[in-house]
Amino acid sequence: MRTPAAKLAEVKALTKAIDMSVPYAEAVALSEIKAPTYLGKGTIDRLADVIQENKTEVVVVACRLSPLQQRNLEKLWHTKVIDKTALILEIFGERARTKEGVLQVRLAHLVYQRSRLVRSWTHLERQRGGAGFLGGPGETQIELDRRLIDEDIVKIKKELAQVKKTRELHRKARRRVPYPIVALVGYTNAGKSTLFNKLTKADVFAKDLLFATLDPTMRQVKLPGGQVVILSDTVGFVSDLPTELVMAFRATLEEVLEADLIVHVRDFSHPDTVAQKKDVEAVLSDLGVKDQVDKGLIEVLNKIDLLEEDEQNRIVTAKKRQANEWPVSAKTGQGLDALLYKIQEMLSQKDQTVCLMIPVTDGASLAQVYRKGRILERRDTDSHVLIKAVLPPRDVPAFQSVICQEEAHG
Repeated sequence: MRTPAAKLAEVKALTKAIDMSVPYAEAVALSEIKAPTYLGKGTIDRLADVIQENKTEVVVVACRLSPLQQRNLEKLWHTKVIDKTALILEIFGERARTKEGVLQVRLAHLVYQRSRLVRSWTHLERQRGGAGFLGGPGETQIELDRRLIDEDIVKIKKELAQVKKTRELHRKARRRVPYPIVALVGYTNAGKSTLFNKLTKADVFAKDLLFATLDPTMRQVKLPGGQVVILSDTVGFVSDLPTELVMAFRATLEEVLEADLIVHVRDFSHPDTVAQKKDVEAVLSDLGVKDQVDKGLIEVLNKIDLLEEDEQNRIVTAKKRQANEWPVSAKTGQGLDALLYKIQEMLSQKDQTVCLMIPVTDGASLAQVYRKGRILERRDTDSHVLIKAVLPPRDVPAFQSVICQEEAHG
């Protein structure tokens, strides 16, 4: 369970991610949630003085406000009020770079905006450049806005469908050269991109900011035994991730669903590391990889360089007894060699032993099995080459036509 101080610190970090200064922040104790305003009258009046004193332009409330609550607080405080969902949407809007990422953010914005038409009609009219409608924001105006948003949503979904088709073609291309996929997941700012850069020698944007990475990036990595894998860097999770974003970014997170192995990167120096771990596992379960979560993911305990030396030594010694926990520093490189060996070991546990009867005339299949697998036995006849080999699961279907029973070796 997160403390109010931890929740407050997270929202402050979110505002930092889009260069907003925070002159005042407070964790407010609530005896009950007021339906019209969320906060009680005494708290609203007290904060109104703080807002006026600081000449505040935007107030961020670290919860999910209803449209009515948001509108009422704005009237009482005479300033713009946004909730945590709107803040995260704003960050995503600034960070997205790929076509799919931009489309996903626009879709999430529209879904969120549609639910708030009761207060956003004037904003939409400005977006349209002034449509010249007569009268006030009556029901007709709201219905027009809803129709415009619905049309935009349909258009973006069509564009996304096309982008997804392109990504599926890329996936099929990868299956033809089917290297195992290892997905890095974790709480936002856990150090995934720094680890990704260190392992792949890539140059992905990595900074001490929440949601520094929004678009999936994939690079090849060679494991100690020579096996090539594809490492995927994904968007970070956050507590109470807005429903609009979970849905909108499901396609982006499909790389996780496709992964042969999921590596959970944790900021082990963070006071809320245990709560963050639970949040990530909950989202992964919702995405459809509950089995992998239940069996236990490889956990990278990152940022141990930020711990005191005695604590580092204690963690490294203690975690040697934990099969799936690996203390590392993506920044300094400490523990990364051991992590690559662990990834190699975990992937090899999934390998399958198969017996193949390949015609001597089929040199391509013979070359492929030597390239993809580990040969345990080989026996040559006049017409066939009989091979027992260990293959990664994703490579087995390619040899389906030549798989034989093990007795054929006898």
